[in-house]
Amino acid sequence: MFNLILASKSKVRLEILEKNGLNCEVVPSNIDEEPVKESLVNEGATPEIVSKNLAELKANKVSQQNEGRIVIGADSIIDLENEVISKPTDRNEAMKILEKLNGKEHYLISSVCVSKNGSMIWNYTDKARLKMKNFKKSELEIYLSKISDEKLYSYNVYQIEGEGKNLFDEINGDKNTIMGLPIKKIKEYLKNL
Repeated sequence: MFNLILASKSKVRLEILEKNGLNCEVVPSNIDEEPVKESLVNEGATPEIVSKNLAELKANKVSQQNEGRIVIGADSIIDLENEVISKPTDRNEAMKILEKLNGKEHYLISSVCVSKNGSMIWNYTDKARLKMKNFKKSELEIYLSKISDEKLYSYNVYQIEGEGKNLFDEINGDKNTIMGLPIKKIKEYLKNL
């Protein structure tokens, strides 16, 4: 269909695309996201805007180096009462994130950007609402012990497709959005392109 590039090293995103018949070359953007997030948050950007901007930045960067190719960039963040929660950098931080989310409702926001020749040609942001069960600290420690470092640092503190689904009382939203890629809208867009 297209000669697509995924501007991400996320195995889950690649898997979602491939399961939906979209073969991609993987070219990670290698953008240092934290300073960008910090700057946007300091300027008063909403979690949706932060996610969208990061997806666009990734797609545009890779697109500039791959003329004529369609590049997909994506970003997912947790929005807890308008606080942007990023992926943990260590297990200690992962535990703090789980404790913050414990018993609370939050949103998982996933943005996707399609770029060509260094410019965004389409974007979409979706969000899912999740309500985490109440856990004792020892239960959260057991949960964390079951997750490999690779999964923890790649996909945030919960993997909805695995152990993570047991953390929640309620999950309202598209599973692919929660996993990091609103694939239905991407397929619709590419079909019309």
